[in-house]
Amino acid sequence: MSELPVAASELIAKIESRTAVSGIIGLGYVGLPLAVELAKAGQTVVGIDVSTGKVDLLNKGVSYIQDVPAAEVAELVRAGKLSATTDFKAISQMDTINICVPTPLRKTKDPDMSYIDAACREIALHMKPGTLVILESTTYPGTTDEFVLPMLEQHGLKAGQDFFLCFSPERVDPGNPTYQTKNIPKVVGGITPACTAVAQRFYSLALDRVVPVGSTKAAEMVKLLENTFRMINIGLVNEMALMCDRMGINVWEVIDAAATKPFGFMPFYPGPGLGGHCIPIDPFYLSWKTKQAGIEARFIELAGYINGQMPHFVVSKVQNALNDAGKAVKGSKILVLGVSYKRDIDDMRESPAIDIMLLLEKLGAEVSYSDPFVPALKVDGQTWKSTDLDAALTAADCAVIVTDHRAFDYAKIGGKARLIVDTRNAMKGLAPEKVIRL
Repeated sequence: MSELPVAASELIAKIESRTAVSGIIGLGYVGLPLAVELAKAGQTVVGIDVSTGKVDLLNKGVSYIQDVPAAEVAELVRAGKLSATTDFKAISQMDTINICVPTPLRKTKDPDMSYIDAACREIALHMKPGTLVILESTTYPGTTDEFVLPMLEQHGLKAGQDFFLCFSPERVDPGNPTYQTKNIPKVVGGITPACTAVAQRFYSLALDRVVPVGSTKAAEMVKLLENTFRMINIGLVNEMALMCDRMGINVWEVIDAAATKPFGFMPFYPGPGLGGHCIPIDPFYLSWKTKQAGIEARFIELAGYINGQMPHFVVSKVQNALNDAGKAVKGSKILVLGVSYKRDIDDMRESPAIDIMLLLEKLGAEVSYSDPFVPALKVDGQTWKSTDLDAALTAADCAVIVTDHRAFDYAKIGGKARLIVDTRNAMKGLAPEKVIRL
């Protein structure tokens, strides 16, 4: 690579001497873990968030993210390495800025860029020359070049010379005890080779491995490929579950047997629907973008439809199970076990449990839930509170296992519940006479 611009060399020197100030815009599931890792590596980190609640908690040394240890946050705050503010003027003091804001889909399945837009406007207004800006929010290929770059260059600064712009996809997996921010390889692609080089040195300070790619578009596509791969394979196995259900075949037995093949097969498992911020949403960024290029993303659209139907399939299993027991859904007491989108976390984003509960209520059921990680939840103005499991199991006409938390005693559930619809195969080998599997 050719010699780096002077501004790049100066910024790298500040990063490696730990004199750079690193900013994180958005202190959620992506931003806070990254802020903590950078601070642990010796950087001074300032987080910016519009939520005064998050900012106040962080400045008190309190962690509000399950995977971020409270003791680490408290120590970093005490040491002056980590702080937070709601004031975007702090950008003027920052040498590096990571954008970690939400990127939801609108109801029309097109990207909602309002959070990225707001962050970039503030950066353009306050950014000093020589700053490294990295977008981590998942979005469509071309966002960094086509959307972010013009905003940051509008006041005369040139990317690759006066400031440095990259995309690096977040790969956070909430609740994963093995792979977290520090040891998940970090992909990064810049507007120019100099941009990539600066970002690579920046991340290498705190993270175990950095993987450079040749462009921001390639880096953006990496994230979408990863999650589209999972979404389509989950859609395939969910469709297989629908087929097996009609043919009276145990889909779980089929998957376990297929998984014994030592090559050419990777097991995926059916479930009540997709949850979390990434897998239900990210592929539709790609689908939306390809439509702009005149290409129809058929696999994505079909898998999205199948996965979206799974809550309805779960409800139909509940209906049939109750019918076979001589009961109607209307008036029945139904207990949902687990409402977070996956096992052993408190994350409710896009959780299929919400759809299942609302659909059952619409049919006239009396719905309650129990979840050790989610004490209360609000949906459409309605508030549910987690109920005592033992009492609720005894009273329920049907228990529906939506999230298979390890904290649940499944043998006890099998002994107390009258009827169980199990969407996760959590009751494998237990109480077969009363368990209806997906």
